Amino acid sequence: MKMKLYLSYLIAFLIMAGCNQGDVIQNSDSDKVFEKYGQEFKGKIGKTYEESEEWWPSKKRPPADAPNVIIFLLDDVGFAQVQSFGGLIETPNIDALAENGLRYNNFHTTALCSPSRATLMAGRNPHRIGLGSHALTAMGFPGYNAVVPPSAKSVANYLEEEGYVNYALGKWDHTPLYEVSQIGPHHRWPSHEGFAHAYTFMAADVHQFIPVMWDDHHPEPYRKTYHLDKDLANRAINWITGHKSLDKELPFMMLWASGSMHSPHHAPDEYIAKYKGKFDMGWDKAREVILEKQINMGIAPLNTQMSERIDEIPAWASLSSEEQKLYARQMEVFAAQMDHVDHQIGRIVKTLERIGELDNTLIFVTADNGASGEGGLAGTFNETYVLNGMQTPFEANMRNYENWGQWDSYPHYHAGWAMAGNTPFKYFKQSEHRGGQQDALVVHWPEGIKSKGEIRNQYHHISDIAPTIMEAAGLELPEEYHGIKQQEFTGVPMNYSFNNPDAPNAKDNQYYEMFGNRAIWADGWKAVTLHANRMPWEINVVQPFEEDVWELYKVDEDFSESNNLADEFPEKLEELKQLFEKEAWDNNVYPLYDDMLARLNGVNYVLFGDQKEFVYYAPGANRIAEKASAPVKGRSHKIETTIDLKGDEKGVIVACGGMTGGYSMYIKGGKLHFDYNFLDGIHYHLTSPMLPRGKTNLMFNFILDTSVIDGTLKPWAGTGEIYVNGEKVDEGYFEAMHISTYSLAETFDIGMDTGTQVDKDYEGSTFEYTGELDKVVITLTD
Repeated sequence: MKMKLYLSYLIAFLIMAGCNQGDVIQNSDSDKVFEKYGQEFKGKIGKTYEESEEWWPSKKRPPADAPNVIIFLLDDVGFAQVQSFGGLIETPNIDALAENGLRYNNFHTTALCSPSRATLMAGRNPHRIGLGSHALTAMGFPGYNAVVPPSAKSVANYLEEEGYVNYALGKWDHTPLYEVSQIGPHHRWPSHEGFAHAYTFMAADVHQFIPVMWDDHHPEPYRKTYHLDKDLANRAINWITGHKSLDKELPFMMLWASGSMHSPHHAPDEYIAKYKGKFDMGWDKAREVILEKQINMGIAPLNTQMSERIDEIPAWASLSSEEQKLYARQMEVFAAQMDHVDHQIGRIVKTLERIGELDNTLIFVTADNGASGEGGLAGTFNETYVLNGMQTPFEANMRNYENWGQWDSYPHYHAGWAMAGNTPFKYFKQSEHRGGQQDALVVHWPEGIKSKGEIRNQYHHISDIAPTIMEAAGLELPEEYHGIKQQEFTGVPMNYSFNNPDAPNAKDNQYYEMFGNRAIWADGWKAVTLHANRMPWEINVVQPFEEDVWELYKVDEDFSESNNLADEFPEKLEELKQLFEKEAWDNNVYPLYDDMLARLNGVNYVLFGDQKEFVYYAPGANRIAEKASAPVKGRSHKIETTIDLKGDEKGVIVACGGMTGGYSMYIKGGKLHFDYNFLDGIHYHLTSPMLPRGKTNLMFNFILDTSVIDGTLKPWAGTGEIYVNGEKVDEGYFEAMHISTYSLAETFDIGMDTGTQVDKDYEGSTFEYTGELDKVVITLTD
């Protein structure tokens, strides 16, 4: 073994040193080879790394004092949900970073996850890089095509070019789901955005106990876990300690993007128990307590008024005891999850401290948007309701009271708790009022920030983080990246404010747009409109944009946007609207299009065009994103395979989706089954008689009901049939089906059902097919 290792080093040296073409090396010639080249080899290998440059080119290294960088990016966390910003949830580890660093109380995002994450990495405004809205709602216009141009590479790309090694963990949500597969393309994956290593879920959310994960470009096997956030912390600790063991002086950048607190709100039982009864006060009292804390802390100015509770949210006192019981439980679970993710952040920070890296690590803790009201006016045990334009009945939620937050739920809390989480602001995620786009930001860097425990009120935006990192690392934005001219950052560095609390704002203005909601900030003023007065739990509201009513706020005096000055200062409002127009045209905001369901569904037609037949081969056709699979929703179609049955086969032939909704075709007990999982435990299930042996054709056929009742087309209902060798053996009418999506995280699989399972009849395993499966053909027949 030693001789082989020695020879491998020697051969490598000879190749680099330029041995003659005729010098063929054989094991038996090793003594002669060493005699000829050994002294030169010995001299070279004994030199230092720097002295060996001429024959072993070194990687470029960052400036000697360049810091490590960690971005802890939370999901759907409101401005007032971190304890050090007035929140009622215990977040001691984030608060410790705030106490030894800075809190920014005037920091803003795009109001939605996907565009915020792309903007964070690129340092440019979202519409300028194709992410004006979620990647799932992409349109063919430059501001919304979900394609970050090569002229706007990420800060991780730039750091990597200078020698940083970068790591991505957790949520990666600005890659369109139809590109989430083994063939990609991978240009919008972490690997092409400057991250050498990635352990991610490539979707808007994830089941925290049964996560669907990717290790770089490779799908992770099916597994269950204590909680994904713990896994993400474990992986981060392993990567950090390994990195610093190999090269103590080499800095790294890490994006640690937990799926918490996005739905599903999942938490370990012991954390849920900790918060029992803590929110029986209700959201109205919670808002009062939070604002009082914010004012006492200096997070909110002394004159801050509480924004009015919007009409759609009921007063807590008006609720029945059963409603209060359920809604308090929803918040207990949310709080438990946030407490748990804070603990995982603390484990990573303690590791940095243990290995002597904390002081020179620039740490950001923030979120991608305000608290989410997408749970609607009852919350939901299954977030798929709102994704399909529906509200969850209270009774359905109440049946899931006991298991709320556990593995067999996919819950989201009532919008009233999101309102409280955004105190003192109004509205929610998606809105361009402060409730949707103002977030807590903690910055910690002992070697770069002398001030401790202070508050900064300079106006900043999530696009400012990338240029801040570049300045902290002592690096310039390159004019070109791999031969392509780079756009200037639209974000501005925040470093000027680190040690100067009174520094004036570096930004002149900032525009916002999300699903037609629009705003512009400039010089302490803000104009804003809530398009069509649409709430985030309503996804099918459309209205002419010229009918929107704009509001005007002097936000440097009116922190909570409570005093609308539009009537008092119409000239100022018009001036800001004109500024919005300029910024909108400069940043690819136009054209606006507000039909969200059409945008969600339109992706299928853009992706597949007039393709009718889809052929999937076993065993490799699995872990395909739902949006990249055959577009069967609202279409007549058939699913077909031919199998040589021996009589003892069992398992899934094809499945798409999971516990939140989807379909599965499988064999169990010698029979063919087709199960369509709708909402609230509704399953349309077809079963064959005992299957024959030998070569057998199996088919599911769906016929869309195109009848019109009272002038309205039925909502994608239809008749399902199963056939064995061409003979119909069962049929049923599917009364209501998914309009938009089965799930944000679950996948399409041949020969198994990964993630959670569509049918409870084989719940708890992938139910992998045990026979020989060749292919499955899906044909659109309308």
